[in-house]
Amino acid sequence: MDAQKEALRRIISTLASKNEELQHFLGTVDSTLMGLQEESCKVMSELETELELLSSTLEDRGRQLQENIREEKERKEAELQRQQSEGKLALMSCEELLNFANHSLTISNEEEFLTAAKQIKERVTMAPAFRLTTRPTVSENMSQFTVDFGGERAGLQGLHFLPVPRAPEIDVSSCVVRDNAVSVVWQPHSEEECNGDGGGGSSRPIERYEVEYQKTNRNSVLRATGDACWEKICDITEPQVTISGLKFDLPFIVIRVRARNKAAAGEFSEPVTLETRAFNFGFDTVTAHADLKVQCDTVTWEPQGVKGHDARLRGKDSKNSRSATPSPNKTAGSRAGRDRFAGESYTVLGDQEISGGCHYWELRPLADWKSFSVGVACRGSLGRFDQLGKSSGSWCLYASQWLQSSLAAKHNNRAKALDWAAPQRIGVYCHYDNGDLMFIDVDRLRLLHCFRTKFSQPLVPAFTVWCGGIAIATGLQVPSFMGNFLSTNRSLSSLSQ
Repeated sequence: MDAQKEALRRIISTLASKNEELQHFLGTVDSTLMGLQEESCKVMSELETELELLSSTLEDRGRQLQENIREEKERKEAELQRQQSEGKLALMSCEELLNFANHSLTISNEEEFLTAAKQIKERVTMAPAFRLTTRPTVSENMSQFTVDFGGERAGLQGLHFLPVPRAPEIDVSSCVVRDNAVSVVWQPHSEEECNGDGGGGSSRPIERYEVEYQKTNRNSVLRATGDACWEKICDITEPQVTISGLKFDLPFIVIRVRARNKAAAGEFSEPVTLETRAFNFGFDTVTAHADLKVQCDTVTWEPQGVKGHDARLRGKDSKNSRSATPSPNKTAGSRAGRDRFAGESYTVLGDQEISGGCHYWELRPLADWKSFSVGVACRGSLGRFDQLGKSSGSWCLYASQWLQSSLAAKHNNRAKALDWAAPQRIGVYCHYDNGDLMFIDVDRLRLLHCFRTKFSQPLVPAFTVWCGGIAIATGLQVPSFMGNFLSTNRSLSSLSQ
């Protein structure tokens, strides 16, 4: 009976896996079908536009050629009409002179005849008929405007679609994941490397690339591609790109790339999955003090009650209440079933433990802050009323600008004043195995303090806020600049020793 149940469970597990795979497949087919319809409409519209442009260009060129012929025809006509007019005037003058000469032959008086003959001679000398060329200045030949579009017709008859660029290949060995940025390098297909002016035939050069990426929980390209929408980066002109400013809130990132020429985009390359190791956590709202408001990546101090809005009055009330009641037992046992911090411990913890490896996160005080602490703590060693840095199980950097500005490193109820102004951005580096806890002024790349100890219990990020608020940045990799601090600051003193 048990064996049959176990076999049935395996069958059910197989069917469930197959069911999920088929659902993913059908979703992919539906998406592809929709994309096919959209793409076909798009390329049809682009084809019609290109044909209209081609027809418009041909009509424009035809009008230009016709205008050239018309202008040449008008020029020649004007010249021939001028010659024709001059010839008619010369002919009339010549006929008149001929008539006068014939009439002079009939004159019997010698003196009158000699006078007429002299006039005829003078008129012949000045006659336009003898100065006029009898050759047309222009010919009727218009053969210089003869055209032959045989080559163009052959080109149009051989018109074909643009070749689609082949999928590039991502060079995984050259891809780098560092400082919350991913540098991706790829190689175009060998046939796409030519620039179109030699050896490429009818191929067109690649004009740009498009990169898409998505973050995923799974080291599986097939499943990851359907889990979320792709983020797109377009108009890349070189076969490489750096995607910066990422938050690595998932352990893997999937990347693919495709090439595009003048109008055609090719298929995407085979997706590549890269590991994006980073420390990602949020606030454990169960632990947050009642006067702290936790919202996404920010914590603000919003005291409950009327008196709580005045920090000075609240401080007096706290002192009076402490003197009237016995000090609570600050042990882990006192928090059993009550994880929320209370009293003057305006604290909230992170929701992820650190039990090994290197981790990094950042804190930024909000504009109206008065006092805050940031560090790590052993969850089990903090009582509900404990403040960070006042127990052996918590280490923190304390900043205050209430009455006067101060910065200090605190641990085991001891404080070391630091001669630095409170930074605008604080980086926290924790190397659990080496026992290193560093606080960095990120904007100035300056080491504020380094604790060196031996952690014996899992740690959690810890924060205290009094007046104002803070914002944290998680999902960050250990930045490359930490290498300088790790190599040059090993000899720094630590309060924990």
